[in-house]
Amino acid sequence: MKRTMSYGKADVWVYRTYAKPLTGIRNIPESTFTGSKNILFGMNVKVAVEGEAFFSSFKDGDNTLVVATDSMKNFILKHAGDYQGATQEGFLEFVAQRFLETYSHMTGINISGEQISFEELPVPTNGSFEPSPLVFRYSLNEQAGASIEVKRENDDIITTQHLSTLKGLKLIKVKGSSFYGYVKDEYTTLPESFDRPLFIFLNIDWRYDDLEDARGNTSHGYVAAEQVRDIAYTVFHEENSPSIQNLIYRIGTRILERFPQLAEVRFESNNRTWETILDEIPASQEGKVFTEPRPPYGFQCFSMTRADLEAKEEPNK
Repeated sequence: MKRTMSYGKADVWVYRTYAKPLTGIRNIPESTFTGSKNILFGMNVKVAVEGEAFFSSFKDGDNTLVVATDSMKNFILKHAGDYQGATQEGFLEFVAQRFLETYSHMTGINISGEQISFEELPVPTNGSFEPSPLVFRYSLNEQAGASIEVKRENDDIITTQHLSTLKGLKLIKVKGSSFYGYVKDEYTTLPESFDRPLFIFLNIDWRYDDLEDARGNTSHGYVAAEQVRDIAYTVFHEENSPSIQNLIYRIGTRILERFPQLAEVRFESNNRTWETILDEIPASQEGKVFTEPRPPYGFQCFSMTRADLEAKEEPNK
């Protein structure tokens, strides 16, 4: 059994102004997102370092080879100024590689980050409204993220794992969803629903075939979290889904269709559908009244690869 042994620093808040703009984004029908000026490039970073050389610090209290986590924080912040790319995946890989280049006794780096979003604000400009290049609003909505694993193998430093993420997407559809035909036995109290409001929380992960696309160094290769978000709510709008399971399958299919550079997409969804208080309001033809659901909630986990897309297309050949 391999020993667990690592240590590191979390909640390293990095804010960089005027990073390289994100350009060359593939246009898709579901999204208007075409790139970012990256006037504000912010992340909350977590890093963990590995290496057998650290065993003596655990066993004997010998700190000779220990790099203080405060130094790790400073290392990340300093290299935010050195990074010449435009993506968070590229920045995390860049920092991880610099750790192994600088500290020869480290053998592996696991680094992750959640992007801090700042929304553009329209201001009066020449008789109309245009985004301010100076003032932004801190966003409390969903967050893009990424995780990277970098290892030392002999004389080489290689990236062994990567994952891009959209976390905390919250979507409510007021009608056009259903749930019926499930197992009914002595434990069943849930009534069937043929047209219900559906409130879901979504975390979506995706993995590239070629990490060069995640670095933003290829034409139309980078998949922006904003586009993944837009696909999710567009499919939710278009489709009358019989279950959350089927909904996330359809979203995953659309993502893989739009982005052939992706190898895999993963989902974790929560059902947070409101509890109905009034099913009819006399003064309204369609209005209803709801409240928050009881604390237990259902969840679904699902992953898809290009093989699923090929299986879907097979009957049409």
